[in-house]
Amino acid sequence: MLTMKKFVCCLLILWSAWTAAAATSDAVPKKVGVLLVSHGSRSDSWRKMLTDIEDAVRDDVLKDGRVARLRSAFMEYKEPSIATQMKAFDRDGCTEVVVVPLLLSVSSHSFDDIPTILGQKQDRRTSDTLRLEGIAIYRPKAHVTIAPLLDFPAVLEQNAVRRVRQMSRAPAEEGVVLVVYGSTEYEAPWKKMVDRVTRAIQRDAGIDCVRHAWCGHIVRYRSEPTAEAIRDVLGQKQRALVVPLLVAVDETFQGRIIGGAVHQVDSPDRIVYRRDAILPDENVNRWIVDITRELVSQLQ
Repeated sequence: MLTMKKFVCCLLILWSAWTAAAATSDAVPKKVGVLLVSHGSRSDSWRKMLTDIEDAVRDDVLKDGRVARLRSAFMEYKEPSIATQMKAFDRDGCTEVVVVPLLLSVSSHSFDDIPTILGQKQDRRTSDTLRLEGIAIYRPKAHVTIAPLLDFPAVLEQNAVRRVRQMSRAPAEEGVVLVVYGSTEYEAPWKKMVDRVTRAIQRDAGIDCVRHAWCGHIVRYRSEPTAEAIRDVLGQKQRALVVPLLVAVDETFQGRIIGGAVHQVDSPDRIVYRRDAILPDENVNRWIVDITRELVSQLQ
């Protein structure tokens, strides 16, 4: 028969074993991976601009030894996918993964798709849509932390102002057209982002006339909204500076959509357009390094 004394002794033994196991578990060092996630594109030049970021930030991300692995992934269209890279982190024995989305603002991709792909969000509709699009869902063994999006710091404002200044000759006679992808479901935060960039251009580049045009699925990838914004600016100013507020250069957007809009407008000599993008930008690289260090320090 189990006496009270023996029962207490058994409890003490079990407690000692559990605390020893917990202490051992706590003593196991964390192995951290960092995954840079971008939307993905069929454009080779677009994908290269994103993979170039990994090369640019690698030394700074890895140099203090707190991050063991750095990888990049595309959400759709091309490998390596998020699922492929998370499986690789699991094979490496990473216990923590910091995911840094290189997306401009909140959208279904950031709010629904990426968390669902990582198994952090259970949404039947999103899961079914992802599977129909051939996007794998994988819940990693590692604990995942998702970083804030790119529009949180002042990176975009600095980027837009720098590019406008490079194009500008006489600010009082010029207006700016910001061409932005946009989002049907999240138009309000996108508009807030554009408004912030607009104020920065007005304040720091000295150009008071700034318009914006959506170019993504919110306008069904049409050139007309951009052409209309250019005409609006030319109705008030001598020159229109057309600035793509897009992450990287894609032949469809910078070429067919925005380039097509420029060709639709009369007086091409009054339009200044460069088929450029936010990348490459040292401030973006620095933001990636800083946000990674901040989140990794919280895991220690």
